[in-house]
Amino acid sequence: MSGRRFVATGILLALGAVSASAQSPLRLTQKIELPGVQGRIDHMSVDVEGRRLSVAALVNGTIEVVDLGAGKRVQTIRQLAEPQGVLFVKDASRLVVANRQDGSVRLFDGASLELRKTAPLGADADNVRIDVSTGRIWIGHGDGALTAIDAAGAKLASVSLGAHPESFQLERDGSRIFVNLPDARKIAVVDRRQPSVIASWTTGNATQNFPMALDEGHERLFVVCRAPARLVVLDSGSGRVVATLPTVGDSDDVFYDRDARRIYVSGGEGAIVVYLQLDPDRYQEAARLSTVTGARTSLFSPELRRLYLAVRREGTQPAAVWVYEAAK
Repeated sequence: MSGRRFVATGILLALGAVSASAQSPLRLTQKIELPGVQGRIDHMSVDVEGRRLSVAALVNGTIEVVDLGAGKRVQTIRQLAEPQGVLFVKDASRLVVANRQDGSVRLFDGASLELRKTAPLGADADNVRIDVSTGRIWIGHGDGALTAIDAAGAKLASVSLGAHPESFQLERDGSRIFVNLPDARKIAVVDRRQPSVIASWTTGNATQNFPMALDEGHERLFVVCRAPARLVVLDSGSGRVVATLPTVGDSDDVFYDRDARRIYVSGGEGAIVVYLQLDPDRYQEAARLSTVTGARTSLFSPELRRLYLAVRREGTQPAAVWVYEAAK
């Protein structure tokens, strides 16, 4: 798309944002309860074809499996060690679960959900991503490392980072991995072919950079910081900060909706904030949807056009997954 068309489209989107209350970019359609689930809920993953959502109930020590068609929980994987990261790998038919307490990665059959392999990493196994070009599964863990395994649990590569990695994103058309290192107050850029760190960037005056998303087509990296609460947009080629916007506090997830050119940020302060991408350097808040305190993790599925928000138990209200439909 030419820059002129992008700007023109951005103006139309901006005008549409004025009536966001009438045409909200996200519409709450369902609340799927998870009775008995206690404490903080971490990340989620979706099996699009199977219409199953896997929810890492960290404190509860379980993975809660939700049938999205039926709108209910259908299975619980128990006796896990504080599951944080979870990823459904379609081609290998595996559900990969990273555990904080014992540092293990456990691989389950994608259909039956029976345990197939436990791979020890060391400590604090966290976020999980797939390299679609090679099938390698990357996990952030410990005091500072990314490790790649295959679908059978064998270790293939490792990169030392010097600080615990939070969210990270892999290029599809390149070989780089962008990694948030909040304790080091920087973003590490890894070349996964070597594998090694090839660059280090900062996020300006904002720190505690936890969630991250990537717009590879426009070479933009979206990083959300907690101190202060800011959405920071960087040029993914140079690391240059191109925009900074206020956002919700205590955020743990951010997603880029390529089809609608929107960014979704969920935060434990009790809101989801939606931004319009007017062009690669200009962004505008389009909506701020109230949720509940502590609901900071979410998952956006571009295929299903749904954003799933994890809501922990509060008082007599059971834990739940709130389902939002994303406007096209």
